[in-house]
Amino acid sequence: MQVQQIGQAVDLDTLREEWDALLEHSDANSVFLTWEWLRTWWKYLAEHRRLNVLALRDGGELIAVAPLGIRPPSLKRLFPFRSVDFLGSGTAGSDYLDLIVRRGWEAAAIDAISHTLGRDRMLELNRMRSGAQAKTLAHTLQQSGWSAQTAPAGVCPYIDLRGQTWTAYLSTLGSQQRATVKRKLNTLASHFDVSFECVKDPLERGPALRLLIELHQKRWSEHGRSDAFHTDEHIEFHEEFTNRALRRGWLRLGILRLNEKPVSAVYALRYGPTYYFYQSGFDPQYSKFSVGAAAMAYSIRSAIEEGASEYDFLHGDEPYKFHWAKETRALEQIRLFPPGRRGQWFQTVLNARNRLRDWFRPIHVDAGAASALKA
Repeated sequence: MQVQQIGQAVDLDTLREEWDALLEHSDANSVFLTWEWLRTWWKYLAEHRRLNVLALRDGGELIAVAPLGIRPPSLKRLFPFRSVDFLGSGTAGSDYLDLIVRRGWEAAAIDAISHTLGRDRMLELNRMRSGAQAKTLAHTLQQSGWSAQTAPAGVCPYIDLRGQTWTAYLSTLGSQQRATVKRKLNTLASHFDVSFECVKDPLERGPALRLLIELHQKRWSEHGRSDAFHTDEHIEFHEEFTNRALRRGWLRLGILRLNEKPVSAVYALRYGPTYYFYQSGFDPQYSKFSVGAAAMAYSIRSAIEEGASEYDFLHGDEPYKFHWAKETRALEQIRLFPPGRRGQWFQTVLNARNRLRDWFRPIHVDAGAASALKA
Protein backbone atom coordinates (compact mmCIF):
# COMPACT_ATOMS: atom_id res chain seq x y z
CA MET A 1 0.00 0.00 0.00
CA GLN A 2 1.26 3.46 -0.93
CA VAL A 3 0.62 6.45 1.33
CA GLN A 4 0.75 9.93 -0.20
CA GLN A 5 1.01 12.89 2.17
CA ILE A 6 -0.76 15.89 0.63
CA GLY A 7 0.37 19.27 1.89
CA GLN A 8 -0.64 21.54 -1.01
CA ALA A 9 -4.13 22.53 -2.12
CA VAL A 10 -3.20 22.01 -5.76
CA ASP A 11 -2.62 18.33 -5.03
CA LEU A 12 -5.91 18.18 -3.16
CA ASP A 13 -7.64 19.44 -6.29
CA THR A 14 -6.43 16.45 -8.32
CA LEU A 15 -8.37 14.10 -6.02
CA ARG A 16 -11.80 15.63 -6.61
CA GLU A 17 -13.49 12.89 -8.65
CA GLU A 18 -11.70 10.01 -6.89
CA TRP A 19 -12.49 11.51 -3.47
CA ASP A 20 -16.25 11.66 -3.96
CA ALA A 21 -16.35 8.25 -5.62
CA LEU A 22 -14.46 6.76 -2.66
CA LEU A 23 -16.80 8.47 -0.22
CA GLU A 24 -19.83 6.85 -1.83
CA HIS A 25 -18.22 3.43 -1.26
CA SER A 26 -17.45 4.07 2.41
CA ASP A 27 -19.44 3.90 5.64
CA ALA A 28 -18.54 7.55 6.33
CA ASN A 29 -20.61 8.89 3.44
CA SER A 30 -22.04 12.31 4.33
CA VAL A 31 -22.14 15.73 2.73
CA PHE A 32 -19.62 17.08 5.27
CA LEU A 33 -16.92 14.74 3.98
CA THR A 34 -17.40 15.53 0.30
CA TRP A 35 -14.53 17.12 -1.58
CA GLU A 36 -16.78 20.11 -2.25
CA TRP A 37 -17.44 20.85 1.43
CA LEU A 38 -13.91 20.25 2.72
CA ARG A 39 -12.10 21.92 -0.19
CA THR A 40 -14.23 25.04 0.24
CA TRP A 41 -13.68 24.92 4.00
CA TRP A 42 -9.94 24.75 3.43
CA LYS A 43 -10.05 27.79 1.18
CA TYR A 44 -11.94 30.03 3.62
CA LEU A 45 -12.00 28.59 7.15
CA ALA A 46 -8.77 26.66 7.67
CA GLU A 47 -7.25 29.67 9.42
CA HIS A 48 -3.52 28.96 9.87
CA ARG A 49 -3.57 25.18 9.58
CA ARG A 50 -1.22 23.23 7.34
CA LEU A 51 -2.72 20.61 5.06
CA ASN A 52 -1.87 17.06 6.13
CA VAL A 53 -4.17 14.81 4.11
CA LEU A 54 -3.18 11.16 3.72
CA ALA A 55 -4.23 9.38 0.51
CA LEU A 56 -3.81 5.58 0.52
CA ARG A 57 -3.63 3.57 -2.68
CA ASP A 58 -3.36 -0.07 -3.62
CA GLY A 59 -2.24 -0.71 -7.17
CA GLY A 60 -3.13 2.87 -8.06
CA GLU A 61 -6.68 2.62 -6.69
CA LEU A 62 -7.63 5.11 -3.99
CA ILE A 63 -8.78 3.09 -0.99
CA ALA A 64 -8.69 5.62 1.86
CA VAL A 65 -8.34 9.31 2.68
CA ALA A 66 -7.50 10.75 6.08
CA PRO A 67 -8.71 14.38 5.80
CA LEU A 68 -6.42 15.98 8.35
CA GLY A 69 -4.76 19.31 8.99
CA ILE A 70 -2.07 20.51 11.40
CA ARG A 71 -3.32 23.22 13.73
CA PRO A 72 -0.73 25.72 14.97
CA PRO A 73 -0.21 26.73 18.62
CA SER A 74 -2.83 29.16 19.84
CA LEU A 75 -2.78 31.55 22.79
CA LYS A 76 -6.53 32.01 22.34
CA ARG A 77 -7.04 28.29 22.93
CA LEU A 78 -4.43 28.31 25.72
CA PHE A 79 -2.65 25.47 23.95
CA PRO A 80 0.94 26.23 22.93
CA PHE A 81 1.45 23.12 20.77
CA ARG A 82 0.61 22.00 17.28
CA SER A 83 -2.13 19.40 16.96
CA VAL A 84 -3.77 17.37 14.20
CA ASP A 85 -7.51 17.61 13.59
CA PHE A 86 -10.09 16.90 10.91
CA LEU A 87 -10.59 19.22 7.99
CA GLY A 88 -13.99 20.83 8.54
CA SER A 89 -13.43 21.37 12.27
CA GLY A 90 -14.35 24.59 14.03
CA THR A 91 -17.41 26.76 13.50
CA ALA A 92 -18.35 25.56 10.00
CA GLY A 93 -20.98 23.23 11.46
CA SER A 94 -19.47 20.03 10.05
CA ASP A 95 -20.85 16.83 11.58
CA TYR A 96 -19.97 13.15 11.13
CA LEU A 97 -16.29 13.84 10.46
CA ASP A 98 -14.22 10.72 9.96
CA LEU A 99 -11.65 8.84 7.92
CA ILE A 100 -12.90 7.85 4.46
CA VAL A 101 -12.19 4.16 3.81
CA ARG A 102 -13.41 1.91 1.02
CA ARG A 103 -15.55 -0.91 2.41
CA GLY A 104 -13.52 -4.08 2.89
CA TRP A 105 -10.24 -2.20 3.33
CA GLU A 106 -10.81 -0.93 6.86
CA ALA A 107 -8.20 -3.02 8.71
CA ALA A 108 -5.41 -2.44 6.17
CA ALA A 109 -6.13 1.30 5.93
CA ILE A 110 -6.26 1.86 9.69
CA ASP A 111 -2.98 -0.01 10.11
CA ALA A 112 -1.28 2.08 7.40
CA ILE A 113 -2.60 5.38 8.81
CA SER A 114 -1.55 4.50 12.35
CA HIS A 115 2.02 3.85 11.17
CA THR A 116 2.13 7.07 9.14
CA LEU A 117 1.05 9.49 11.86
CA GLY A 118 3.92 11.23 13.60
CA ARG A 119 4.39 10.90 17.35
CA ASP A 120 5.20 14.53 17.98
CA ARG A 121 1.63 15.90 17.96
CA MET A 122 -1.66 15.14 19.64
CA LEU A 123 -4.80 14.34 17.65
CA GLU A 124 -8.11 16.14 18.21
CA LEU A 125 -10.86 14.17 16.48
CA ASN A 126 -14.27 15.76 16.90
CA ARG A 127 -17.91 15.40 15.81
CA MET A 128 -17.70 11.66 15.09
CA ARG A 129 -20.64 9.29 15.05
CA SER A 130 -20.46 6.16 17.20
CA GLY A 131 -19.33 3.83 14.39
CA ALA A 132 -16.63 6.11 13.00
CA GLN A 133 -13.48 4.53 11.57
CA ALA A 134 -11.49 7.16 13.46
CA LYS A 135 -12.54 5.41 16.69
CA THR A 136 -10.92 2.23 15.38
CA LEU A 137 -7.80 4.27 14.64
CA ALA A 138 -7.87 5.57 18.22
CA HIS A 139 -8.08 2.02 19.57
CA THR A 140 -5.17 0.95 17.36
CA LEU A 141 -3.02 3.85 18.56
CA GLN A 142 -3.83 3.06 22.18
CA GLN A 143 -2.51 -0.45 21.64
CA SER A 144 0.83 1.09 20.61
CA GLY A 145 1.12 3.31 23.68
CA TRP A 146 -1.01 6.36 22.92
CA SER A 147 -3.43 7.56 25.58
CA ALA A 148 -6.91 8.90 24.93
CA GLN A 149 -9.54 11.20 26.39
CA THR A 150 -13.06 10.55 25.11
CA ALA A 151 -16.03 12.83 25.66
CA PRO A 152 -19.53 13.36 24.26
CA ALA A 153 -19.80 16.07 21.60
CA GLY A 154 -23.56 16.58 21.50
CA VAL A 155 -26.40 14.93 19.65
CA CYS A 156 -28.02 15.16 16.23
CA PRO A 157 -31.82 14.88 16.38
CA TYR A 158 -33.32 13.27 13.27
CA ILE A 159 -36.56 12.04 11.74
CA ASP A 160 -36.81 8.58 10.19
CA LEU A 161 -38.80 9.26 7.01
CA ARG A 162 -38.71 5.79 5.51
CA GLY A 163 -42.14 4.90 4.16
CA GLN A 164 -43.66 8.15 5.41
CA THR A 165 -46.19 10.47 3.83
CA TRP A 166 -46.77 13.96 5.20
CA THR A 167 -50.04 12.84 6.80
CA ALA A 168 -48.43 9.72 8.25
CA TYR A 169 -45.52 11.72 9.62
CA LEU A 170 -47.86 14.19 11.34
CA SER A 171 -49.58 11.26 13.03
CA THR A 172 -46.26 10.36 14.70
CA LEU A 173 -46.17 13.72 16.49
CA GLY A 174 -47.84 14.29 19.82
CA SER A 175 -51.45 15.38 19.59
CA GLN A 176 -50.62 18.92 20.76
CA GLN A 177 -47.74 19.39 18.29
CA ARG A 178 -49.79 17.89 15.45
CA ALA A 179 -52.67 20.25 16.15
CA THR A 180 -50.29 23.21 16.44
CA VAL A 181 -48.66 22.49 13.06
CA LYS A 182 -52.00 22.16 11.30
CA ARG A 183 -53.34 25.32 12.93
CA LYS A 184 -50.30 27.39 11.97
CA LEU A 185 -50.35 26.26 8.35
CA ASN A 186 -54.11 26.82 8.09
CA THR A 187 -53.78 30.30 9.61
CA LEU A 188 -51.16 31.28 7.03
CA ALA A 189 -53.30 29.92 4.19
CA SER A 190 -56.33 31.87 5.41
CA HIS A 191 -54.46 35.19 5.59
CA PHE A 192 -51.96 35.02 2.73
CA ASP A 193 -51.10 33.58 -0.61
CA VAL A 194 -48.44 31.11 0.61
CA SER A 195 -45.56 29.63 -1.39
CA PHE A 196 -42.46 27.65 -0.43
CA GLU A 197 -39.95 26.99 -3.19
CA CYS A 198 -36.35 25.80 -3.30
CA VAL A 199 -33.88 27.66 -5.49
CA LYS A 200 -33.10 25.92 -8.77
CA ASP A 201 -31.92 28.74 -11.04
CA PRO A 202 -28.18 29.51 -10.56
CA LEU A 203 -28.97 33.21 -10.99
CA GLU A 204 -31.30 33.06 -7.97
CA ARG A 205 -28.91 31.24 -5.66
CA GLY A 206 -26.80 34.24 -4.61
CA PRO A 207 -29.75 36.53 -3.81
CA ALA A 208 -31.50 33.67 -1.97
CA LEU A 209 -28.43 33.01 0.15
CA ARG A 210 -28.09 36.68 1.02
CA LEU A 211 -31.78 36.72 1.95
CA LEU A 212 -31.31 33.71 4.22
CA ILE A 213 -28.34 35.38 5.94
CA GLU A 214 -30.31 38.60 6.39
CA LEU A 215 -33.29 36.74 7.89
CA HIS A 216 -31.00 34.66 10.09
CA GLN A 217 -29.31 37.75 11.45
CA LYS A 218 -32.68 39.43 12.03
CA ARG A 219 -33.77 36.42 14.04
CA TRP A 220 -30.62 36.41 16.15
CA SER A 221 -30.45 40.17 16.67
CA GLU A 222 -33.01 39.74 19.43
CA HIS A 223 -31.47 36.63 20.98
CA GLY A 224 -27.71 37.18 20.99
CA ARG A 225 -24.93 36.06 18.67
CA SER A 226 -24.91 33.27 16.10
CA ASP A 227 -21.71 31.69 14.76
CA ALA A 228 -23.28 30.65 11.47
CA PHE A 229 -22.47 33.73 9.35
CA HIS A 230 -20.53 35.87 11.81
CA THR A 231 -17.44 36.57 9.65
CA ASP A 232 -16.80 37.52 6.05
CA GLU A 233 -14.95 34.21 5.64
CA HIS A 234 -18.03 32.22 6.70
CA ILE A 235 -20.22 34.10 4.24
CA GLU A 236 -17.68 33.60 1.43
CA PHE A 237 -17.51 29.89 2.32
CA HIS A 238 -21.27 29.49 1.92
CA GLU A 239 -21.33 31.62 -1.21
CA GLU A 240 -18.90 29.24 -2.92
CA PHE A 241 -20.18 26.02 -1.39
CA THR A 242 -23.85 26.65 -2.24
CA ASN A 243 -22.75 27.31 -5.81
CA ARG A 244 -20.97 23.95 -5.88
CA ALA A 245 -23.88 22.24 -4.12
CA LEU A 246 -26.45 23.61 -6.57
CA ARG A 247 -24.42 22.27 -9.49
CA ARG A 248 -24.26 18.86 -7.81
CA GLY A 249 -28.00 18.86 -7.11
CA TRP A 250 -27.58 18.95 -3.32
CA LEU A 251 -28.78 22.44 -2.43
CA ARG A 252 -32.22 22.82 -0.88
CA LEU A 253 -32.46 26.53 -0.12
CA GLY A 254 -36.16 27.07 0.44
CA ILE A 255 -37.89 30.45 0.70
CA LEU A 256 -41.30 30.91 2.36
CA ARG A 257 -43.25 33.80 0.83
CA LEU A 258 -46.47 35.39 2.01
CA ASN A 259 -48.18 37.40 -0.73
CA GLU A 260 -44.84 37.12 -2.57
CA LYS A 261 -42.92 38.71 0.31
CA PRO A 262 -40.06 36.50 1.61
CA VAL A 263 -40.49 36.03 5.37
CA SER A 264 -38.53 32.88 6.19
CA ALA A 265 -35.83 30.65 4.68
CA VAL A 266 -34.38 27.20 5.29
CA TYR A 267 -30.87 26.23 4.19
CA ALA A 268 -30.81 22.45 3.74
CA LEU A 269 -28.87 19.90 1.71
CA ARG A 270 -30.05 16.68 0.10
CA TYR A 271 -27.16 14.25 -0.14
CA GLY A 272 -27.94 10.63 -0.92
CA PRO A 273 -30.94 9.48 1.13
CA THR A 274 -30.50 12.20 3.78
CA TYR A 275 -31.96 15.71 3.98
CA TYR A 276 -29.67 17.81 6.20
CA PHE A 277 -31.07 20.90 7.90
CA TYR A 278 -28.24 23.42 8.17
CA GLN A 279 -29.63 26.85 9.07
CA SER A 280 -32.75 28.99 8.94
CA GLY A 281 -33.97 32.53 9.45
CA PHE A 282 -37.19 34.48 9.61
CA ASP A 283 -38.48 38.02 9.78
CA PRO A 284 -39.39 38.82 13.42
CA GLN A 285 -42.15 41.13 12.15
CA TYR A 286 -44.04 37.98 11.15
CA SER A 287 -43.27 35.99 14.29
CA LYS A 288 -46.91 36.03 15.40
CA PHE A 289 -47.62 33.83 12.38
CA SER A 290 -44.85 31.37 13.38
CA VAL A 291 -43.28 31.63 9.95
CA GLY A 292 -40.09 29.90 11.14
CA ALA A 293 -42.04 26.82 12.20
CA ALA A 294 -44.09 26.95 9.01
CA ALA A 295 -40.95 27.00 6.85
CA MET A 296 -39.62 24.02 8.78
CA ALA A 297 -42.85 22.13 8.16
CA TYR A 298 -42.65 22.85 4.43
CA SER A 299 -38.98 21.76 4.38
CA ILE A 300 -39.79 18.43 6.07
CA ARG A 301 -42.73 17.89 3.72
CA SER A 302 -40.43 18.58 0.75
CA ALA A 303 -38.00 15.95 2.05
CA ILE A 304 -40.83 13.42 2.29
CA GLU A 305 -42.11 14.22 -1.20
CA GLU A 306 -38.57 13.77 -2.58
CA GLY A 307 -38.37 10.32 -1.01
CA ALA A 308 -35.59 11.12 1.49
CA SER A 309 -35.18 8.44 4.15
CA GLU A 310 -34.07 10.83 6.91
CA TYR A 311 -34.32 14.47 7.95
CA ASP A 312 -31.24 15.26 10.01
CA PHE A 313 -31.22 18.39 12.19
CA LEU A 314 -27.47 18.03 12.84
CA HIS A 315 -25.76 18.85 16.13
CA GLY A 316 -27.58 20.77 18.80
CA ASP A 317 -30.25 19.98 21.36
CA GLU A 318 -32.34 23.10 20.86
CA PRO A 319 -35.93 22.45 22.00
CA TYR A 320 -37.50 23.32 18.64
CA LYS A 321 -35.74 20.37 17.00
CA PHE A 322 -37.50 17.96 19.35
CA HIS A 323 -40.87 19.36 18.32
CA TRP A 324 -40.22 17.55 15.05
CA ALA A 325 -37.70 14.78 15.80
CA LYS A 326 -37.94 11.95 18.32
CA GLU A 327 -34.65 10.17 17.70
CA THR A 328 -31.06 11.28 18.25
CA ARG A 329 -27.60 10.23 17.12
CA ALA A 330 -24.73 10.78 19.55
CA LEU A 331 -21.51 12.52 18.56
CA GLU A 332 -18.15 11.97 20.24
CA GLN A 333 -14.74 13.57 20.44
CA ILE A 334 -11.41 11.87 21.14
CA ARG A 335 -8.10 13.48 22.05
CA LEU A 336 -5.11 11.21 21.51
CA PHE A 337 -1.71 11.80 23.10
CA PRO A 338 1.49 10.17 21.79
CA PRO A 339 3.56 7.88 23.99
CA GLY A 340 6.29 9.23 26.25
CA ARG A 341 6.98 12.50 28.00
CA ARG A 342 5.75 14.66 25.13
CA GLY A 343 2.28 13.12 25.32
CA GLN A 344 2.24 13.46 29.10
CA TRP A 345 3.16 17.12 28.77
CA PHE A 346 0.34 17.67 26.25
CA GLN A 347 -2.13 16.17 28.72
CA THR A 348 -0.83 18.25 31.59
CA VAL A 349 -1.21 21.49 29.63
CA LEU A 350 -4.64 20.52 28.28
CA ASN A 351 -5.94 19.60 31.75
CA ALA A 352 -4.61 22.88 33.16
CA ARG A 353 -6.31 24.78 30.34
CA ASN A 354 -9.62 23.08 31.08
CA ARG A 355 -9.35 23.98 34.77
CA LEU A 356 -8.67 27.61 33.85
CA ARG A 357 -11.67 27.67 31.55
CA ASP A 358 -13.90 26.26 34.27
CA TRP A 359 -12.54 28.80 36.74
CA PHE A 360 -13.19 31.79 34.47
CA ARG A 361 -16.42 30.51 32.94
CA PRO A 362 -19.00 33.37 33.02
CA ILE A 363 -21.54 33.07 35.82
CA HIS A 364 -25.15 33.86 34.94
CA VAL A 365 -26.56 36.68 37.01
CA ASP A 366 -29.90 38.45 36.82
CA ALA A 367 -30.26 41.97 35.44
CA GLY A 368 -30.28 43.61 38.86
CA ALA A 369 -27.11 41.85 39.97
CA ALA A 370 -25.45 42.71 36.66
CA SER A 371 -26.25 46.41 37.18
CA ALA A 372 -24.82 46.24 40.68
CA LEU A 373 -21.63 44.63 39.41
CA LYS A 374 -21.22 47.31 36.74
CA ALA A 375 -21.70 50.01 39.35
